[in-house]
Amino acid sequence: MRHLQIVPQFVTRAFSTTSRQMKNRVPEYQRLFQANNDLPVHIKGGTTDVVLYRFTMAITLGGTCLSLYWLLTACQPRNK
Repeated sequence: MRHLQIVPQFVTRAFSTTSRQMKNRVPEYQRLFQANNDLPVHIKGGTTDVVLYRFTMAITLGGTCLSLYWLLTACQPRNK
C-alpha cells in the first residue's frame, strides 16, 4: 500500500522541477527587431531570414505564374 502513496509525490516532483531552466530571450529579440538600422523587419533576423524571405517570394511568384498560365490555357478554344 505504501508504494501507491509514493506515486503522486514522485509524479509531482518529476513535473515541477526541470533539469535545465529556459532563458527568457524576448528582451534580446526586442532589442534586435526594434533597432533603428534601416532594415525591414523580415530581414533583421540575419541570413536565415533573408533566405526564407527569398524562398517564399520565389514560391509565390512561381505559383502566380503557373496559375496564370493554366488560366490562359483554359481560356483558349479547343482544337477540333
